[in-house]
Amino acid sequence: MELMWFKIALVLAISDEIHSKVLWGVFFDFYVLLAGLIRKTVASNIQLWLVHEGMEAVFHFFVLSIVFLSWEIGLLAALIHMVVDIYHEIAGTEHGWLYHRALHFTVESIFFIMVFAGL
Repeated sequence: MELMWFKIALVLAISDEIHSKVLWGVFFDFYVLLAGLIRKTVASNIQLWLVHEGMEAVFHFFVLSIVFLSWEIGLLAALIHMVVDIYHEIAGTEHGWLYHRALHFTVESIFFIMVFAGL
């Protein structure tokens, strides 16, 4: 478990990139239609955004659970990724791709260092 925190943060970053590339590149039309359907069922754009973040967290849960053969790692990774995304959006910070990726990697790494350290 020496560098497990690093491996998890790295796979989570790769999972996030895959999620972005696949949904915004390959399935863009479907994604827009799905957003429209969800928007019709929720009361506000904030709820729509939270549903989106929840669906992204489910994606990360499955990817990391399969890669590490551990639903606990998948769940923790999905939750910390979602928390960072929610913070990022609430704080209103709009920096570039590298800032966003570095923020996620740093926070997620620190989180898993603490988890594996037993804190």
